[in-house]
Amino acid sequence: MAAGFGSSSYYDRQFRQSPALIRARRPYIFKNALVGSVIATFALGVYAYTISVIGQDEFEDVKVPSASGQTEKK
Repeated sequence: MAAGFGSSSYYDRQFRQSPALIRARRPYIFKNALVGSVIATFALGVYAYTISVIGQDEFEDVKVPSASGQTEKK
């Protein structure tokens, strides 16, 4: 038998879900899909907000060293 399944009665010999597993999961399918889509929407919103905020940054105040590699003396 494959690792992880052991002597589970929820899977048959071809590792397909048994009717008992399908019945046991049925009450949670809608709630799990709803929670998953809320989490995905939140993550995509945070990503989109971050990209939009970073796109507005201007780096004119950042000092860039000269290309010659020499340091400026003060």
